[in-house]
Amino acid sequence: MQQTLSIIKPDAVKKGVIGKIVDRFESNGLRIAAMKKIKLSKHDAKAFYAVHSERPFFKDLVEFMTSGPVVVMVLEGKDAVAKNRELMGATNPKEAAPGTIRADFAQSIDANAVHGSDSLENAKKEVAFFFAAREIC
Repeated sequence: MQQTLSIIKPDAVKKGVIGKIVDRFESNGLRIAAMKKIKLSKHDAKAFYAVHSERPFFKDLVEFMTSGPVVVMVLEGKDAVAKNRELMGATNPKEAAPGTIRADFAQSIDANAVHGSDSLENAKKEVAFFFAAREIC
């Protein structure tokens, strides 16, 4: 069993589609091992997305991710990283396959509803960023 991180971003939280997104995960064999709703500080957003700090979109990404609450989750299941990425769809919702989370709920490439770890190695780091071991059931 793998674990991966998922974030329901401020745009999707504001739209009130948290339950619909969670249902996509659970209906497709991913178990919620941990979940909490938080408001990221600028410091936390910069630290979490530090890998993108030299990219031109970094400032806007930090502003967006701190614009409202997010829901962070640990998803668990067989091939959880790949399954989550499949369910999310392409980063650009215009290119996302029909029925994916981003095709159904995202507004744009910037406000794209969800984040998911891109590798098992990054999943471990990202999960540890948001959750203590005792919070994961």
